[in-house]
Amino acid sequence: MAETRAKLASVDPVWARIVREADEAVAKEPLLGGMIHYSVLHHPSLERALSYRISLKLANGEMTEQILREICDEAFASDPQLAMAARADIVAVYERDPACHRFLQPLLFFKGFQAIQCYRLGNWLWRQGRTDLAYFVQMRCSEAFGVDIHPAAKIGQGIMIDHAHSIVIGETAVVGDNVSMLHSVTLGGTGKEEEDRHPKIGDGVLIGAGAKVLGNIRVGNCSRVAAGSVVLDEVPPCKTVAGVPARIVGEAGCAQPSISMDQILRSGA
Repeated sequence: MAETRAKLASVDPVWARIVREADEAVAKEPLLGGMIHYSVLHHPSLERALSYRISLKLANGEMTEQILREICDEAFASDPQLAMAARADIVAVYERDPACHRFLQPLLFFKGFQAIQCYRLGNWLWRQGRTDLAYFVQMRCSEAFGVDIHPAAKIGQGIMIDHAHSIVIGETAVVGDNVSMLHSVTLGGTGKEEEDRHPKIGDGVLIGAGAKVLGNIRVGNCSRVAAGSVVLDEVPPCKTVAGVPARIVGEAGCAQPSISMDQILRSGA
C-alpha cells in the first residue's frame, strides 16, 4: 500500500494528499473510520471516489446507488476532463475558503463542491444526448444540496461556491474559470424568452452572497459583484458593481478578486 501511494503521489498529488489526510482523519476520529474508508481509502483514484460520493448523494427510491455509480464510472472513463476539473475545484476551495484546512474536506463535507461535481455529471449526460437522465441529476442535486444548475449550462474549472445554499444557474449561462460565488446567487433570465437568455460570467469573477445577475449580459473578467446586488447591464472587466440595480462603484481592487475573496467596498474600490 505504501508503494502504491508513493506512485500516486508522483502522478496525482491531489489524490495522494487526500489519501494521506484521510489516514490522519481516521486516526484522530475512529468513529468516522467507516465513512472515510468507504469514501476515500477503499478507492484507487479520485475518479472512483467521486463516483462513489456522487452516487451516494444522488440515489433515491427511483434510482439506485449502483446504477448511478455505473453512470459516473462511465462518465469519468469517457471524459478525463471531468476529474481534472474536480481537482482544480478542490484546490480552489482549499485556497479561497478560510474554513477549508484540508483537501479532504470538500470531497466529504462541502456541498458546494459536491453539487458542482454532480452538475459536471449532468452536463456530460446532456452532451451525450441523454437529456432525461441529465434532468434527473439536476433534480436530485437540487433536492440534495439546494443547488439548481441546468445541465446545459457551461461552467469552467477552479470553481468555489461557498456555503452553496440556494444557488440557481440557468440553461444558457456560461461561467468561466476560477470563479467564486457565495450562497443565494442567481444567474437567471429576465422573462420567458427561449433563446440565449442567461449571463456570461468571465474568468476570475467574484459574486457576493445574494447577488442576482439577470439576462444575456456579460460580467467581465476579474470583476466583483457586491453582495445583494441585482445586475441587469454589462459589467466591464476589472470593475466592482453594487446596488439595486447594480452600478459601477469602482475598480475591482485587485488582479484576481475570486482568489482574494475581498468583498469589502472601499473608496475607489
